[in-house]
Amino acid sequence: MRDIYSLNTKWAFTKDTMAVPQTMAQSWYWVNLPHTWNAIDGQDGGNDYYRGKCYYAKEFQKSELPQNAIYYLEINGANSSADVFLNGKKLAHHDGGYSIWRVNITDALKEENLLVIAVDNSANDNIYPQNADFTFYGGLYRDVKIIAVPESHFTLDYYGGAGIKVTPNLTKELTEIEIEVYLTNRKEGQTLCFTIYNQEHEIVVEGCQSADKTNMSLKLEKPHLWHGRKDPYLYTAEVTLIMGDVCVDKVKTRFGCRTFSIDPEKGFILNGECYPLRGVSRHQDRWGVGNALLPEHHKEDMGLISEMGANTIRLAHYQHDQYFYDLCDEYGMVVWAEIPYISSHMPNGRENTISQMKELIIQNYNHPSIVVWGLSNEITMTGGKFNEDLLENHRVLNDLAHELDKTRLTTIAAVTMCDIHDPYIQIPDVVSYNHYFGWYGGDTSMNGPWFDRFHKEFPQIPIGVSEYGCEALNWHTSEPQQGDYTEEYQAYYHEELIKQLFTRPYLWATHVWNMFDFGADARNEGGENGQNHKGLVTFDRKYKKDSFYAYKAWLSDEPFVHICGKRYIDRVEDETRVTVYSNLPEVELFVNGQSLGKQRSNCHFFYFHVPNKGESILKAVADDCTDESMIRKVAVFNEEYRLKEKGAILNWFDITQKEGYLSLNDKMSDILKTKEGESLFLDLMKNMGKDKQEGAFAMTAENIGQMMQIMGSFTLIRLLNTFGAVGPAVTKEQLLELNARLNEIRKI
Repeated sequence: MRDIYSLNTKWAFTKDTMAVPQTMAQSWYWVNLPHTWNAIDGQDGGNDYYRGKCYYAKEFQKSELPQNAIYYLEINGANSSADVFLNGKKLAHHDGGYSIWRVNITDALKEENLLVIAVDNSANDNIYPQNADFTFYGGLYRDVKIIAVPESHFTLDYYGGAGIKVTPNLTKELTEIEIEVYLTNRKEGQTLCFTIYNQEHEIVVEGCQSADKTNMSLKLEKPHLWHGRKDPYLYTAEVTLIMGDVCVDKVKTRFGCRTFSIDPEKGFILNGECYPLRGVSRHQDRWGVGNALLPEHHKEDMGLISEMGANTIRLAHYQHDQYFYDLCDEYGMVVWAEIPYISSHMPNGRENTISQMKELIIQNYNHPSIVVWGLSNEITMTGGKFNEDLLENHRVLNDLAHELDKTRLTTIAAVTMCDIHDPYIQIPDVVSYNHYFGWYGGDTSMNGPWFDRFHKEFPQIPIGVSEYGCEALNWHTSEPQQGDYTEEYQAYYHEELIKQLFTRPYLWATHVWNMFDFGADARNEGGENGQNHKGLVTFDRKYKKDSFYAYKAWLSDEPFVHICGKRYIDRVEDETRVTVYSNLPEVELFVNGQSLGKQRSNCHFFYFHVPNKGESILKAVADDCTDESMIRKVAVFNEEYRLKEKGAILNWFDITQKEGYLSLNDKMSDILKTKEGESLFLDLMKNMGKDKQEGAFAMTAENIGQMMQIMGSFTLIRLLNTFGAVGPAVTKEQLLELNARLNEIRKI
């Protein structure tokens, strides 16, 4: 039988060597796994976190390991490439930072062993991701273990898979459960025994056969269906390899019986029922931890997503931990799983997209929660023209996904600037778009009509929303405006988007960007550098922003009432608006014990005009649910509530403005009204993109109109700060020179 031995404790770690040690280093420092070297510098802004090669070393004795014939080293996550050395001998290299991979270390084992793993997250042109709005944390940030198996065993070196593949084929009354296993070193006379257990751990069907045939079909009569959040019922398939009366090896996996389809008019259909997918995207990292998560971190994330009422998660932008996929199965989340083929197509990266897609599908095939495989995200981010290599890469991935998995569909997340007529949109089975109308330019009212236009022109293509959102920190105002980073504007934005998106049944899925704030070290905006603050919950998971409760009001069945603006106490106006969210039909608001009356709402949002005098205790009541907060009348606006940029190389008040002339503080739409301003901007974009990968800043006179549909309401200074998150930073001197040139151009 196989045994698993954890190697998570007592590794020596260093950044400061260029060679693989032949003996245990004495000057390195000790770490336990999971570990990342970017937990701090990958979250503090400046785009200066360490990207390079680091070394982990561990001593162990063979006598400590379980006795068996063959030993595999299993690495569950090493970002982004790694080399394995045992006793000075290089055994393996792996590219791809988010998947499981294994190395047969049997022949290199000695009684006293020195294991060294060199992990490298350096920039390169062949391993994804390289250009994206999140931090690429380096390290051995998931578990490392040794799996000891007998000579005959279920295969461990097939793209990190579990050696077992389960495919339920459902009919109305009967389900054929096709179980396939992969064997290494099979011997004559060996037998395979297949068993299916129900969720109550009772045997429901079983069968045995000679091990020279590695698949079996078992019949389940009237199977209990896996039905998402409503009933996430799981079976377990177990296969045992037997020689005589001895159990040689055993594998098992959970699976679910369910059917699904995606209809261009009705949206997502689960087990024959319309099942609108409304949920969130998730990045795995968190404050002070990076990607080096423990099981309790994953469990907390799932608890928060479930509390909100979501029934779907887009696991962006890479393969997540197996434990989290297991939680998705258990909690009934419908999952979009994807590889990090993102932002900029790299001509040298095709093989890496293929290997990452194989690992994603083979390692996650048995999870009933997963329904679509994501081919890419915003791969045409800046509107550059398509090239045949990019299209062919997508065709290869699409065919590969269907070859490896005939039960699921493929999808992409396209960015707004991607024309809906481009051939790239026609490749996957279903499509979703990332739109930020109301944050990155445009306004909130543009979102629903955009999807209506797509749906009208392409009624045969299922369309969804893969990203939408806006940033919010602990800034506050009674007059929220696009781009102010206040919690109040984020709440308004999501109220509007909920009303537009959730009332369009043809949208096969909607995923908020993002459930949690996350690390993006290139970002220097919003007053807290190094993060993307579009989360409904803060990076440390300690505070649920008001927008979290807007979704809970629409999606959760758990009765509740929530008063918005709890962090916005001091207010200058004599009468202030207070927003209340509830999934109950009627809310009454009390101010210092006096009722302001009851309101009913069919959209779960309630707006009260509240007299603001002295200190007021607010209490909202909806059936048996209550919530309280406080406001206070002040004469002068509390500056603690106003956005302050930390470390900004140029603030708006440092910018020279001439009456009647342009400056960096002007909106892009106004700058581009002038021929001189448009020419100046295009030259700037060209210079910013000349040293980047193809497509990174491919803005031209032909596509600028499309780009500005999104970002026309940005001031140029904010636009350049935003571009800095995914491209080269602009220096203060360059900005001042650009502003001086703008000061010579008259406004129209």
